[in-house]
Amino acid sequence: MAESKRDYYEVLGVSKDADEATLKKAYRKVAKKYHPDVNPGDKEAEKKFKEASEAYAVLSDPEKRRQYDQFGHAAFEGGAGGAGGFGGFDFSGADFSDIFGDIFGDLFGGGRRGGRSSQGPMKGMNIRKAVRITFEEAVFGCEKEIEVILKDPCPKCGGTGAKPGTSPQTCPKCGGKGQVVYTQQSFFGTVQNVQTCPDCHGTGKIIKDKCPDCGGTGYVSSKKKIAVSIPAGIDNGQSVRIREKGEPGVNGGPRGDLLVEVAVSRHPIFMRQDMNIFSTVPISFAQAALGGDIRIKTVDGDVVYNVKPGTKTDTKVRLRGKGVPSVRNAQIRGDHYVTLVIQTPEHLSAEAKEALRQFDALSGNTLNQNPEELENHKKKKKGFFDKMKEALDE
Repeated sequence: MAESKRDYYEVLGVSKDADEATLKKAYRKVAKKYHPDVNPGDKEAEKKFKEASEAYAVLSDPEKRRQYDQFGHAAFEGGAGGAGGFGGFDFSGADFSDIFGDIFGDLFGGGRRGGRSSQGPMKGMNIRKAVRITFEEAVFGCEKEIEVILKDPCPKCGGTGAKPGTSPQTCPKCGGKGQVVYTQQSFFGTVQNVQTCPDCHGTGKIIKDKCPDCGGTGYVSSKKKIAVSIPAGIDNGQSVRIREKGEPGVNGGPRGDLLVEVAVSRHPIFMRQDMNIFSTVPISFAQAALGGDIRIKTVDGDVVYNVKPGTKTDTKVRLRGKGVPSVRNAQIRGDHYVTLVIQTPEHLSAEAKEALRQFDALSGNTLNQNPEELENHKKKKKGFFDKMKEALDE
């Protein structure tokens, strides 16, 4: 008894109303999974591959699909053995070329069938350069001049790459198409695969007598100085794009771009986060206690700020609009945040020390002024072992 066949729609995993694109996508997925080149020696995978191919051969053909929908597998039983078929089934009406062009391209690293020719205009490669600027230059913007090596059409050959008096010739390998067609054998016969011509690299032209100045490339390189406008507010690591200052295009395509990456030097006082600036300003104990005006450095210059009496250390102050401008709109600026830190003096004169003692006493601390009271205070703070030692000494 003959082995019963699975439903073709079930084999491909599609519904009965699937359109042509859905069928093709489903078959490509199954065929790639079970292809014998992916599963060498696996008889079960080979069976599923043939099963899927048979299903697609029927369902991709409108007339065969109509017959299958009406009569099922019986529509093709007893038919004449078709050429190239499996089990007497005729695959001649199915178009596998574009599908297997994709599959073989994935398996063997080839190009896709019907791929775009490289003879069309293509934009040139971008060039990257770096420039270092100061913190202030990043805040307010600046003008820089950089030196780059650029290619230009060779003046001797006019950019053709051929020796003067000669011209490029049509590539004999691809016939000027820039692409060559390779064939591979599969279960369904010959499969075509299109790739870029290795001799002319897709240009369709071969240069036999090369220009002595450019060596057949059609370009000569030279150093050029280019002015770069660094916008206000640019941050470290960001780039400035200068249009069409990169490598020349191919086949009449535009030049690439010049990308200038900005490196911003550290500032000894300021730190930046987005559009805001942060810094720390020391103040004396007297300024913190009594209040008064202090000078704060900003990117716009010194500003006078009035410290409130009784200010504590690590108090944060906000200077609105003293930060970094927006790179998109220089009229919008961030803020400058200042942390006030009270400094303790390390080297005091005798007069200063006496003044501090008087201040301490006036503040309510009498321990430093009354030796007897200070000694009593020390005794109160003695620990258990200190008291034991005193008792033993007695």
